[in-house]
Amino acid sequence: MKNSSDEIYSLLRDNIKDMIPYSTARDDCKIPMEIYLDANESPFENGVNRYPSPSQPEIKRKLARLKKVRPENIFIGNGSDEAIDLIFRLFCTPGRDSAVIVSPTYGMYGTAGRINDIKIIECPLGPEFSLDASRVLAAVDQTVKVIFLCSPNNPSGNLLEEKEIEKIIGTFPGITVIDQAYIDFAPGKSLCSRINDCPRTIVLQTLSKAWGMAGLRIGMAIACETVIDAMNRIKYPYNISVPVQRQVLEMLDDPFSVQERVSIIISEREKMAQALARMRGVEKVFPSDANFLLVHFREKQKVFDYLKDHGIIVRDRSSLPLCRDCLRITIGTPRENARLLAALENCADGHGSGEKREEEKTSAGRKATVKRKTKETDICVSVELDRFEEPFVSTGLHFFDHMLQQIGYHGAIGLRILCIGDLETDDHHTVEDTAIALGDALSQALGPKTGIERYGFALPMDEAQDWVLLDLGGRIDFKWEAEFRSEKIGDLNSQMLEHFFKTLAQHLKCNLHIRAEGKNDHHVAEGIFKAFARALKAAIRKDCTDFRIPSSKGIL
Repeated sequence: MKNSSDEIYSLLRDNIKDMIPYSTARDDCKIPMEIYLDANESPFENGVNRYPSPSQPEIKRKLARLKKVRPENIFIGNGSDEAIDLIFRLFCTPGRDSAVIVSPTYGMYGTAGRINDIKIIECPLGPEFSLDASRVLAAVDQTVKVIFLCSPNNPSGNLLEEKEIEKIIGTFPGITVIDQAYIDFAPGKSLCSRINDCPRTIVLQTLSKAWGMAGLRIGMAIACETVIDAMNRIKYPYNISVPVQRQVLEMLDDPFSVQERVSIIISEREKMAQALARMRGVEKVFPSDANFLLVHFREKQKVFDYLKDHGIIVRDRSSLPLCRDCLRITIGTPRENARLLAALENCADGHGSGEKREEEKTSAGRKATVKRKTKETDICVSVELDRFEEPFVSTGLHFFDHMLQQIGYHGAIGLRILCIGDLETDDHHTVEDTAIALGDALSQALGPKTGIERYGFALPMDEAQDWVLLDLGGRIDFKWEAEFRSEKIGDLNSQMLEHFFKTLAQHLKCNLHIRAEGKNDHHVAEGIFKAFARALKAAIRKDCTDFRIPSSKGIL
């Protein structure tokens, strides 16, 4: 049975298999030097006199933790368009091979294919822009080397059916590319995990949309190491500039503010869809899982021209299959969206209901974000005490991630943790600094603590029993009565659990007593985290009838 490396190698163009790539001295030298005399650069420092890193290792490290893949699985391109072009160059022989795209879809697949002299076979989507795997596979002949699928699709905005995508991946012997540029706005999960099961799958994502970095032109391909290695071999050596790499790293330092902006866009998308659907000049608003809406207008051209005359530009998609008389409208800020709707209300062929829409003001709520950077770790922790969402935790320690997720699930809070630490040494700094950042974030989110219940307590975990006594009154104390049979639980040093909770108590400024017993170390540890989360949930709960902090001495 062929391994993944052999399988991918057999799909590469013959000239690529034997090609000796261009390399720089810095590709070969993996550690910083004191003097650089290798690349004929100017020696006079001005911030951009040196060539940029050809392999962008720092950016890949951060993205790997966010995407939960290895840095070796990531290619960084000058926009996703560079990755699309390289895929054609790797797997399709000009003038001989073909690629299949669904229609309508993102136009650069066809453009890049034709530039590379690759025949493009268009396979129409079904009703409501649905994907039919059988129809796509029927379009495949022996010349087809790549299939491109965009999900959520552009311009329709819908997620393609996952079971149909799986059929294509499982059946097609060539490369299947899944473009998920808009996945941050969709309820579906990333397909990055597919690269482990099927090395012939390439997932495209971008920092242009949800991350707000369109002007920096950063796209990525996520695939097996053999594919990424091949892409790196044929890319231009310094494809991402010094200023761009610098700004990307700076913006990646605050990864969780992205989710807040995404939440606003999703909320605005639903409000916009409802408002547009009520307008008499609108035939249909197509369901969207992206940051835009495809809208069928009765008088498309008049609406388009009216908006343009009033300083608003949208995208006319009416020339594409299934998109007759359709405009694609990107979701803007609440103010921009209100202006668009007002313009449509006043447009002769976009009469609406006459309802006026005002921006909603939302309270800040009990939430906080803490960023902590030391010599050993780079951490960002975000908590929201009054709204639950599926926790995101990525520290590089799989068991520790699993434990921390319990705080989000059982505490019914929003919890996001990203930590890049020196795990090559040991897990001490990652665990300790995560506890510091999490404790500080919880403390900041609690604020003055007025109206909270203050106390919390315990739970059984299979054969294990775990007790957690928690007091958020402001006194700091810590007691630990738990022992583990093994030195390690999964990939985590069991001794670090006591240190984690002791550090957490200090920075949360709480009184925390933990007692646990049981035969299974995993269950004992998991019970402690779940019991702590339940205690936290009870303690942070607000008593709407009492805005004091409960105390036998009155108000604290």
